[in-house]
Amino acid sequence: MPVTRLPETFPLATIPLADAVARQFRLLECVAARFEGPQLFEADAGVVPGLGRPRTTARVEAVLAEFLGAEDAALVQGAGTGAIRAALGAAVSAGEPLLIHRAPVYRSTAVTLRGLGVQCVEADFNRPRDLKEALAGGRFRFAYVQHARQRLGDSYDPGEVLAACAAAGVRTVVDDNYAVLRVPACGVELGADASCFSLFKLHGPEGVGVVAGARDLVGRVRRDNYSGGGQVQGQQALDALRALTHVPVMWALQSQVTREVAARLAAGEVPGVAEVRIANAQDRCVLVRLERPVARELPAVAARFGAAPYPVGCNSRYEIAPLFYRLSASSLEDSPGLADRAVRINPMRAGADLVLGILRRSLVELDRGGLGRDREGGR
Repeated sequence: MPVTRLPETFPLATIPLADAVARQFRLLECVAARFEGPQLFEADAGVVPGLGRPRTTARVEAVLAEFLGAEDAALVQGAGTGAIRAALGAAVSAGEPLLIHRAPVYRSTAVTLRGLGVQCVEADFNRPRDLKEALAGGRFRFAYVQHARQRLGDSYDPGEVLAACAAAGVRTVVDDNYAVLRVPACGVELGADASCFSLFKLHGPEGVGVVAGARDLVGRVRRDNYSGGGQVQGQQALDALRALTHVPVMWALQSQVTREVAARLAAGEVPGVAEVRIANAQDRCVLVRLERPVARELPAVAARFGAAPYPVGCNSRYEIAPLFYRLSASSLEDSPGLADRAVRINPMRAGADLVLGILRRSLVELDRGGLGRDREGGR
């Protein structure tokens, strides 16, 4: 049986280090415009009359809206999934058609779409003509766009998709998880009506998400989230803001290391590697196709040499060691033949030398143990 090769990938552009430094400084300028000094060490809680949420939460929301150039922003519980659920719940009604990309839907998003009871209508966003034809019918009020790639071979430019939708009078909700602060412009900065993303993936506390965008949509999100128990309390909001100040530079360095790892692997530095790609397979990472079908065993072996064998939040505050992991479920649904041969590697906070050293030692260990021979027919 022929070995499945990695598809050609079209990774999203990343922010250079100098631009990341400028973004960090700009974020702090937005903080200084909304917070007096002592307020950065204080946090309140509760449904404050007139605000419906803690004062600290409202200030952090104002900082994020200004920083992203959005009309408004709301912090929500449930991290990225909660943000997507809140935005789509505010945007579309049961039975309403929603335009989506023709690709496996991220699993937690599929649950949201099923729960909302919307009628998902697919078009291939990689083909501008297909998208234009779908938009021409005038049947959609909203389209849903995932910024990071759903398929490994996805090539569409999110900005062009959003522009096409806007030209057709179709509003847009964007899943900006794994993209915001990594790419030069997130969905709302490209003209989307709402950007949804997790602050947990940006080193913030567990469970905090953001919906940033048009005032009417964010206002509906806030009105729907009227319960005191549903609020992001002030301490959570302040914790998320503090963590966010580190992210632009941290992610620029991580993107730089990712490129170095891919280049050195492609040059043959680690025996046993057949093929390499950089991809936005959820988070930006290096896809490695192995010469032997030992991909299922590799994460556990790599963990013995210091790697993380599974994610916590894909760039959460808990994740410092390089991640060696299987391809995402949506990627494998599209390319099941890669399950035994391909892994994704995210450097996290590590340098290229550590990443390559762990991979080299792990493959040697797998060779010594003879793992994978049954799948190779005894070779």
